[in-house]
Amino acid sequence: MAKDIETAAERGGEFSAKDYHDPPPAPLIDAEELIQWSFYRAVIAEFIATLLFLYITVLTVIGYKVQTDPAKNLIDPDCGGVGILGIAWAFGGMIFILVYCTAGISGGHINPAVTLGLFLARKVSLIRAILYMVAQCLGAICGCGFVKAFQKTYYNTYGGGANEVQPGFNKGTALGAEIIGTFVLVYTVFSATDPKRSARDSHVPVLAPLPIGFAVFMVHLATIPVTGTGINPARSFGAAVIYNEDKAWDDQWIFWVGPFIGAAVAAFYHQFVLRAAAIKALGSFRSNA
Repeated sequence: MAKDIETAAERGGEFSAKDYHDPPPAPLIDAEELIQWSFYRAVIAEFIATLLFLYITVLTVIGYKVQTDPAKNLIDPDCGGVGILGIAWAFGGMIFILVYCTAGISGGHINPAVTLGLFLARKVSLIRAILYMVAQCLGAICGCGFVKAFQKTYYNTYGGGANEVQPGFNKGTALGAEIIGTFVLVYTVFSATDPKRSARDSHVPVLAPLPIGFAVFMVHLATIPVTGTGINPARSFGAAVIYNEDKAWDDQWIFWVGPFIGAAVAAFYHQFVLRAAAIKALGSFRSNA
């Protein structure tokens, strides 16, 4: 402690209570990324992770619908399959697994809405954000394509895992569900990866992918009856491309606009309200003046 006080005195008597360091903001356009293998490795990781995510989760949805079809399950269709709880676990569990596996390579976004939120918070560059989104959408298309290739009849019969506004709900309700659900997810991503939390709660072993996976799980429990739960434009887009039915395309805009609005609001809330980025920037400007 005495050494700390002496060090503070040597710096002019100023003592900084800040026990964490925010990474510098990412440049808007970083052309140097395009000549680095680590950048392309990260893009490939996003592609593969989203492919695996869609393959496992859409298979789970199709399997549940097959097992609860009275024509297929003659014993007790109401008790067949994994149920909505099991579907939510499949989505949340896969996000936990894949974020854990890819976080050190690409950041483990696996979702264009997450990528947008991190871009708005200056965590990734524009070039990285765009290529991540392209890779995620292509991975989602390939993942759903594998499901259809292996179970074409079931895939076409049971809706292909495509997101649609469910009967009894209007598009406004569906849009609101997607906005709020994505806000919960992206807010959790920011909170779980916040350097301030890592420093001040270092005595609490928090594994970042765990709360992110739980956020996906909880949002699915709430919104599967409304939209089938999108909160991930790549997931909705990939299923719509492979299923390719009018209803899925008619509602597709909801699963882009809603998640992007939710992600933008979450980024603003975390950066400018909780972390007070605007106040810090103003204080820095005044001190320099």
